Order: sequence, then structure tokens, then C-alpha cells
Amino acid sequence: MKKRAYISVFDKEGIVNLAKKLQKNGWEIVSTGNTAKLLQENGINAIESSTITGFNELLEGKVKSLHPKIFAGILANEEERKTLDFPPFSLVVVNLYPFEDYKNKKTELETLIKNIDIGGVTLLRAGAKNHQNVIVICDKEDYELDIENIDENTKQKLALKAFNKTSKYDFIISEELEKNFENYKENNDLKEQEAFYLTKEHDLRYGENPHQKASLYTNSKNEILKYEILNGKEMSYNNIVDATATLDIASEFFDTNCAVIVKHTNPCGVALGKTLEEAWDKALDCDPLSAFGGIVAFTKNVDNNIAKKLNSMFLEVVIAPNFDEDALETLKTKKNLRVIKLLTPLEEYKKFVSKEIKITPFGTLIQEKDTKDLNPDTFKVVTTNKPSQEQIEDMVFAYKVCQHLKSNAIVVAKDLRTLGICGGQTSRVGSVEIAINKVCDSPKDAILASDGFFPAIDNIQIAAQNRIAAIIQPGGSIKDKEVIDLANKYSLVMITTGIRHFKH
Repeated sequence: MKKRAYISVFDKEGIVNLAKKLQKNGWEIVSTGNTAKLLQENGINAIESSTITGFNELLEGKVKSLHPKIFAGILANEEERKTLDFPPFSLVVVNLYPFEDYKNKKTELETLIKNIDIGGVTLLRAGAKNHQNVIVICDKEDYELDIENIDENTKQKLALKAFNKTSKYDFIISEELEKNFENYKENNDLKEQEAFYLTKEHDLRYGENPHQKASLYTNSKNEILKYEILNGKEMSYNNIVDATATLDIASEFFDTNCAVIVKHTNPCGVALGKTLEEAWDKALDCDPLSAFGGIVAFTKNVDNNIAKKLNSMFLEVVIAPNFDEDALETLKTKKNLRVIKLLTPLEEYKKFVSKEIKITPFGTLIQEKDTKDLNPDTFKVVTTNKPSQEQIEDMVFAYKVCQHLKSNAIVVAKDLRTLGICGGQTSRVGSVEIAINKVCDSPKDAILASDGFFPAIDNIQIAAQNRIAAIIQPGGSIKDKEVIDLANKYSLVMITTGIRHFKH
């Protein structure tokens, strides 16, 4: 029995060469519409599917392949093929209308619906279902396969590729129509069903540790941050995690001169300055020991003076919107230093990730990302003493940094710079002690920020003994009155925000 192939493709690149190779090896080719026309124009004896089905294309081409003589020929198993009074198909070559080209482009609903492929998806699913008898090709990269000597393992891989293709295709359609249906109301509630389609970009050298495998995937829900590696190797797993933590903080201060130093996702120095260089000096002064091997981000362009200072120490990654030419040349003298030019404006950074996902043995947790903005107009001054304007600015600054620390999180700050930082301790009083002890000079008149309420007065006693002037915290403890009374006793300023920033 003559071997029979069904070919129907939107993207016609490479299809003529494939068809010529098939025809040379004795395959009969059945095709549709423009694909058949192209093949015939190139000397290939392609049979129009309508001559087999007895029906011309209907509804301006919406219905071409959906006919029993096509699908029975694809779906029939080995025994059923003996009962057919027409030749079955042993090869299906199909690619789909490029619906994904319209993703996130505010395309009119009519155009979106017009570009939903029906027949192609059905052909791929049919061929993949019957992969024991049918070779199914949905990717032009597979046109070079040796069709004549294809093995079962390759047939299975091609079938899985087809099912993955149709699965992703349907997912993208659902996701895009969800945004475009007039009666669909977008809101911030988590839905009954949450779907995320991940596509592997590339493998990483390893994960968090050398014995762990890791890969980088793109998420269909989000656009990808645009950046350029100007020097150094590709980013590692830990580099990406730490760079994210660094940019999370830098984006809080996108419209200022800000420098951020992060180590193992926790900040070890954050500062604002009249110049970017001043911000760097202040950030580094917070904890120069921890900054060794850190990740650094700047909100403005880096000049050569800053580059020279960066080169005087060991750093893993430096990220900025841009680098002066001589600054880049200076940084390139360290071949292993990853220098990243951020092409996406920091102002837009928060738009990229709206949800956080954690996979646990109990199930998968999904939550909204903690992006609650601080509004000083909603602060509640709970002490007799009132804050100065400078103290309010330091409080807002420190609380924004505190938001990105592991709980229990404490930040001591003054003059828009962190002086002492501690997070991840199992007791809040322990974090207070460590953060204050990290302050090189006296924390006199500094402010102290806490991501959660104070469960006891011992935190206030330590702050007062170390001459802290003001405290910002969420409030909400059953011991709030005792805490506030003690703050008044020591003439401290205390503000409550009503916003907790736990981070596990």
C-alpha cells in the first residue's frame, strides 16, 4: 500500500523541500488550500483533500479537513486500516495559525477569534493519539528527520511534542480571550483555577547547590524583564534569585539616587543620596563585611568613579540602567563580574510579577505579591511626641527596606541610609539586638522599623537604651498599650501603619 501523508501548514517555510523528499521516496501527498497550491507550483503532485472527501472547503476555509475520510485515515489502528476502502495516513505534518502572535497586543476580539485554529489542532491530536501508526510533525525543526527509518521512541517524542503544542495553544487562547471578553471582569481575587504555562528557556549550570539540577523557564502570565549582560558569564540560579531580591528593593526608590547591596536575598546595605556615588558610599558603610560577594543594584547610570570603587571589592553582579563607557571598561577588567544593563525601566518593574507561588507537600500556595504602598497620610502617631519631617522620611525609607527582609525583620536607619539590618531570626527581640549591634557608630536619634508588631516591651527597652529616637511598626499586638506607654516613658516617637510585612 502506498504511503500517504497529510500536509497542511500556515508557516510554509521548508515545506516544499520536505514534500519533495517525501515524493521522491514514494509518498502520496494530500494537502489543502494554499499549501496544496504552493506544492503544486513547485512540481509536487499534491492531491487536494476535497478530491478525497467529495466536499469543497466551506465557510471561507473554516472547514477543510474535518471529514471522516481524513480522520478515519489518521485514527485507524493497524487492524482497522485493513477494513478501510481508502488508503490511511502514516504521516501528518501540520502547524497552526499563529494565535500567540496576537498575545498582549490589544487585538480586536474578532481578529483573535478568526486566528483560532480548529482543524489543525484536531489533526495534530488525532495523529498524536495514533502515534503507533502515524508520524506527527508540528515543528519545522523536525523536517530533517529520517522519515523512512523513524523509530518508536522518536514517534513517541513527536506525539508528546504535538500534545504539548496543542495544550499550550489552547492555554494561550483561553488566557487571551479571558482579557478580551466584554463580560469578563478582571479583579484581584485568586480564581478557582490558576494555570501557568512554563516554557524552558535554558538549563542552568546547577541550582542552589552544585548537586541540584535547575533550568530557567518563561511564564505565560508575565512578560520577561529585559536586560543585557555586558560582562561575565550567564546568570546562575543564585544570581537570578539574588538579583530579583536586589531589584525588588531598588524599584521602591526608582526615582531617586539609590544603591542596594544584597547577600543571600537579604539586604546588607541600602541608601539614598544626593548623588549615586554618595548613595553607594552610605550603603556600603552599613555592613562592608557582608557586602563581600554580594549583588549590587543602582537606580541611575553608573559612572567611572563608582566603577573604580566597585572594582576594589569582590562582587558577583552589578545591575544598573546604564554604565558610562569608561565605567564599563573599568568593570570589564574583572572578567567574572556579571555586569547587567537593565533595559526595563525600574518604574515598570513591579508590574512583572503579581503573584507568588510555593509548591509544598500540602499543596501549591498562591498569593498576591506584597506590593502594598506606604501612605504617610494613613500613619497613626500613637505617642505623645510627634515625628519631624526628617523622621517621617527615614521611617518610610526603612519600612520599605524592612518589607523585603525575612521575618522577624528589623531595620535601623538614619539620613536615608540603613545603619543596621537583621532578618530571619526566630524572635523579634533577637533581631532588634542584632540590628542595633551592627550599627558601627551610636544609633543615637536613629529610627527603628519592624515588619511585625512588638509582642513585648523588651524590644522598646533595648531601643531606648541604645538611644533610638523613633519607631515605626504595624501595631496590633495585645500588648500595644504597654508598648506605647513605655515608648512615652522614654520620650520615643512611635508610628503604627496597620500594614504587616511578614516574609517567610
